Amino acid sequence: MWKGFSIALVGFIIYAIIAGAVLTFHTANPENMTWREREIFNRKYIGRLELRSHRDEVLRLLGPPDISEAMETPQGEILVLFYRTHHVKSDGVTTRDETTPLLFIQDRLIAWGDPAYAEYTGQD
Repeated sequence: MWKGFSIALVGFIIYAIIAGAVLTFHTANPENMTWREREIFNRKYIGRLELRSHRDEVLRLLGPPDISEAMETPQGEILVLFYRTHHVKSDGVTTRDETTPLLFIQDRLIAWGDPAYAEYTGQD
């Protein structure tokens, strides 16, 4: 009886260690997600961003953007990274209206969202 209990206990401990290691060290890779999973992931992590975050930190967290653009404005050079956050049309292509823009000046996050994009760039 004790032998069977000991084997079960050791098995449970090994399982708990492996599960704990996976939960601790595994990081989600946005590039390997389906478009629906990626939208949820992007919305979740964009909501956690802080102003003045460095561009490299955002790229590490969210992966490469779906669309990007750069422009010269009166405020300076702005880099805009667009991340897919909501489904509009099932056409197999991510379009601008399905994304949330993240705006950077000198590699620092200054704002995100469509109202900020319109304000800083003078575009819709």
